[in-house]
Amino acid sequence: MYAECAVEEPLSDDQSSEDIESDQPEVERGRWSAKLDYMLSMIGYCVGLGNIWRFPYLCMRNGGGAFLIPFLFFLLAAGLPLYFMEVSLGQFTGRGCFHVWEASPIFKGIGVGMFNVLFVVTLYYNIINTWTLYYLGSSFISPLPWTGCDNEWNTPRCFHRSSIMTQRIDNDTGYDLFNASSTILQDQNTTVSSVIKASSNSTTSQEEFWFHRVLTISRGLDEVGGLNWQLTLCFLGAWLVVFLCLIKGVKSLGKVVYVTATLPYLLLAVILIKGLTLPGAVDGILFYIRPDFNKLANVQVWLEAGLQVFYSLGPGWGPLITMASYNKFRNNCYRDAVTLTFISEGTSIFGGFAIFTIVGFMAHQAGKPVDEVVQAGPGLAYLVYPEALSQLPFPNMWAVVFFVMLFTVGLDSQFATVEACMTAVSDIVPSMRRRKALLAFLTCSFFVLTGLILCTECGLYIFQLLDWYIAAFSLPVFALLECIVFGWIYGADNLSRDIEMMLGRGVPVYMRIMWCIVTPVILTLLLISTIYTYRPPMVGDYTYPLYARAIGWLVAALPLIPIPVCALHAVRKSPGNTWIQRFYSSFQPSDKWKPISARACEKYKVDNKLFRGGFKAVVLRNLLGKNS
Repeated sequence: MYAECAVEEPLSDDQSSEDIESDQPEVERGRWSAKLDYMLSMIGYCVGLGNIWRFPYLCMRNGGGAFLIPFLFFLLAAGLPLYFMEVSLGQFTGRGCFHVWEASPIFKGIGVGMFNVLFVVTLYYNIINTWTLYYLGSSFISPLPWTGCDNEWNTPRCFHRSSIMTQRIDNDTGYDLFNASSTILQDQNTTVSSVIKASSNSTTSQEEFWFHRVLTISRGLDEVGGLNWQLTLCFLGAWLVVFLCLIKGVKSLGKVVYVTATLPYLLLAVILIKGLTLPGAVDGILFYIRPDFNKLANVQVWLEAGLQVFYSLGPGWGPLITMASYNKFRNNCYRDAVTLTFISEGTSIFGGFAIFTIVGFMAHQAGKPVDEVVQAGPGLAYLVYPEALSQLPFPNMWAVVFFVMLFTVGLDSQFATVEACMTAVSDIVPSMRRRKALLAFLTCSFFVLTGLILCTECGLYIFQLLDWYIAAFSLPVFALLECIVFGWIYGADNLSRDIEMMLGRGVPVYMRIMWCIVTPVILTLLLISTIYTYRPPMVGDYTYPLYARAIGWLVAALPLIPIPVCALHAVRKSPGNTWIQRFYSSFQPSDKWKPISARACEKYKVDNKLFRGGFKAVVLRNLLGKNS
């Protein structure tokens, strides 16, 4: 389909001349009003809850400062290459996750599978923001409602003491506060499987507030129970915020993120400064960063670093492609990818300092070593941190600061997933592009109605089941296939020439080698590790019944089923007189594969054709480029 293009001089990012505007067909689809809108939106998406409540724990558990070595390795070898590939595809085509697979139509099922993951995660993710909003509202009550045992929801077993700070919290106690098999905790982003209750002779006031007040949890999946009206109001409020912020698509989102993407940094800084004034804070920080290089000999440390990088940046399921599709065609997406990946993962490190100042204070108050009070996951957000904040002067103020920070972090991730869903719909039904408010209303209303079951007494069990299965296997598969398709089938050299049309220069050799060899190997190892370490989900000592686990595996298969189905459809629709010819044609780019820029598209159709050659020639061109 193409050989080397004649490339015009690339324009600056902020230029708004005829060379940019006239290049864009279908302007009604929308674009970012300013470059900063895009950057902040991407930061908001990538900086998820896992950056706050998972990375610091992983760093502490896996060698402190030494953990940054495998973390940086996987960032450069897998995270950045995948990130750059997806934003390049989105910017080049100006479309979402469905359209980019026109480069090799036999793989269009991957786009459908990405949307299926996106759909399910969007369905349940906002319940996390709902819980946070509930805690935020409760933070205005004095005394803080989770600090006492004289409330209507408390049981005779309730007691108020700093139990979370005076006993070790690990899998040998009443909590399973770190669950490595759940998916969104490792991505952007979160699971609540770690905030679970097991058998115990007594319960703390924090536990009882969480289970009996916030969740009103039942004994299992079979006991659905009624809607928790207070949680339902918070759920509606969280979705109302999402709707209002996306009412004009990326135009309104680009303005909202000036607050939601920057406020967490300000509030984290406030928490860090306050934490540094507390006794024991320095011990917490030293425990966080003190390197233990012996840990690097443990394969599990490297696997956890790779999983954290992969899931925190969020490739493989559409939002990166979608957000970049609203860029100007000549935007420097390579520079953006480098900047955004390092900002995102740098936030994890910064957040760790804020977290461990409080953890050090908790250990000091309890007279325990730091490693006996630290934990990962939502247990940090909904049990441990609230308990620690209640020990500070002006506890209500600090609780408000903390939960506002969590709420804005969660909202940014939700914005990206909902916008990606809306974009997928509008790309299929272009008439909806001019009716963004209606599309936002219908989308949010649909997710409200389908997500209300999460506000029932069995909501936690449903959440856990969906989170456990939906993306644990499919996301590494999608990312691996992405590398195979655009590294070898479509070809890294061909993709490099597409990128050259946007940037005025091709892709560095380093990036080609990552796409074609290193990143696929890493993803294969991570996928094998995920399969090997799989275990059935549990909520405390509650084991899901067989039918629920069967539903879980159906959820896991939901993103993967479209791959063979759409492949057969693509072969049937491809040109050719025989099935062999159609099969071969289905690997070739379709007529819909083209740059979004009208000017570039004309040259693309006239001047370009795919490079074909022998095996050795293809390998050399994909890895080393046209001048090798």
